[in-house]
Amino acid sequence: MFESLAWTGLLAFAAVCGAATTASPSAIAHSYSLTTSTHLPFPTASLSNSDTKSYLTSSWPIYDKTIDDAEDISFVTDPFPSGASDSKSPVLRVTYGKGSYSEGGGGAQFTALWNPSGNEKFQSMLVTYEVAFDTDFDWVKGGKLPGIRGGPKENGCSGGNAADGSNCFTSRVMWRTGGAGEVYSYFLTPDKLCDNKNFECHSDGYGTSIDRGSFSFVAGQWNRVTMLVRLNNPLDTANGQVALYHNNVEAINQDILQYRNSDDVYISGFFFSDIRFAGGDSSYATPTEVHSYFRNIEMWGSTKAA
Repeated sequence: MFESLAWTGLLAFAAVCGAATTASPSAIAHSYSLTTSTHLPFPTASLSNSDTKSYLTSSWPIYDKTIDDAEDISFVTDPFPSGASDSKSPVLRVTYGKGSYSEGGGGAQFTALWNPSGNEKFQSMLVTYEVAFDTDFDWVKGGKLPGIRGGPKENGCSGGNAADGSNCFTSRVMWRTGGAGEVYSYFLTPDKLCDNKNFECHSDGYGTSIDRGSFSFVAGQWNRVTMLVRLNNPLDTANGQVALYHNNVEAINQDILQYRNSDDVYISGFFFSDIRFAGGDSSYATPTEVHSYFRNIEMWGSTKAA
């Protein structure tokens, strides 16, 4: 009895003090009953750029077997080995050339579809991966990192192509100046959502920034990113959810979102969108060639919505 009361007291104290608690991706998936899972395979040795493209299009379920800016990716030796057994495997490196600041000028983008049974329509998905940046990485003004996408329009909801509730949605991670992190999403913006201080909306068709600066990336080491998306249900209700965990600590959790107004929109898979300095002018440009690195990509899914 005493132990039970003491444990309850500790939990209450932690809540009051805002103490951070950690949770592994698998534990988070279990807590939301995401029972279907998979991982994206990596090769056993480093590969050239051309061999990397061949490996990805044959081993990963890439939509239309198309990789934008495929010349900027290669499997290389892990630059920040952690001592874990998986650190002996190659990692996926993305190159951002000197002066690059938008899609077509550095980075890579594709969608890895996930539909295990052929007719499964996921309504909730969790994706996790590790990302690292060169030790001398210059954050400049920002860039995009992978997340989750859905809807019948597989190439929509990015680059200023707005979400209308029936075409698509995307939910990605971004860094800003100094490595400040956020979730960046294309979805519907119901009345008063944009009045919420946690959301920064755009009226020009571009996405919405969520909880900017709620966590920070660190260069020269591995950062664990875990994103959860649960679609709204019913279709006319803004009760969809996005949660973001950085190094297994919850940084963002919003559950007042409307991803869709049509049941044609469901979650299709992993949106690998790694666009360096995704801005409209040269003030976003990287002054030198730099790289990001990825490893340990896993997903969990469920046909149950929020």
